[in-house]
Amino acid sequence: MNNSKIRGELIENRIVIWNIEHARQLFRNGFYGKPLGIPKPKGDDFNAPLILDLIEGYYLAKKGMLEIYTGNRIGTNSKHSTIEEEKSRNSNSIININAYNTAKDHSLRVVSLKEMTSICRKEYAHFDSKYMVFAALRDKGYVVTPGIKFGCDFAVYEHGPGIDHAPYLVQVVNPSDMLTATMVVLYGRLATTVRKQFILAIARVKEKSVVFLAFDWWRA
Repeated sequence: MNNSKIRGELIENRIVIWNIEHARQLFRNGFYGKPLGIPKPKGDDFNAPLILDLIEGYYLAKKGMLEIYTGNRIGTNSKHSTIEEEKSRNSNSIININAYNTAKDHSLRVVSLKEMTSICRKEYAHFDSKYMVFAALRDKGYVVTPGIKFGCDFAVYEHGPGIDHAPYLVQVVNPSDMLTATMVVLYGRLATTVRKQFILAIARVKEKSVVFLAFDWWRA
């Protein structure tokens, strides 16, 4: 990844990378985000903005790889257009990129890490624990994506979407959380149904450590 800092606009609970080259760069180097209107991109040859989850943007900002900003844009009637409004406004689900790349920004300001921390804590339940797990996995080279469609916190790839299937489903818990045998069985049955390994990530926020417990299942 080159040394030029990538900029992303905070819109609602997402961060948008409008610059196409920067969008491709982030996706190519770690499979961050998803191109708008392209549910299953094939490589980085796309012509659409990149949509980052807050937790991804926060991670990149803490690494010094992303500058997050917010504010008004000339030509918009409200503070900013929503992502869905921009998507529906253009054919083939592709935004008019040139208009955004050439328009002058108005009253834009950088969002500090402290402010992003506050925003993320409001958006995510137990954000500090989830971010600690997300960062630990990302730092080890895994590709971490939302696991909501599997009923867990994260789906984790060894290589990336389109290259391999996510072999791991990760649920974040705190040491004080009550975990029953029934809950473990439910998570395990879900994981085996979709042919993935279920992993509990125990986040110790005060100690700044994460313990991963992997479950294997077999027929008795």
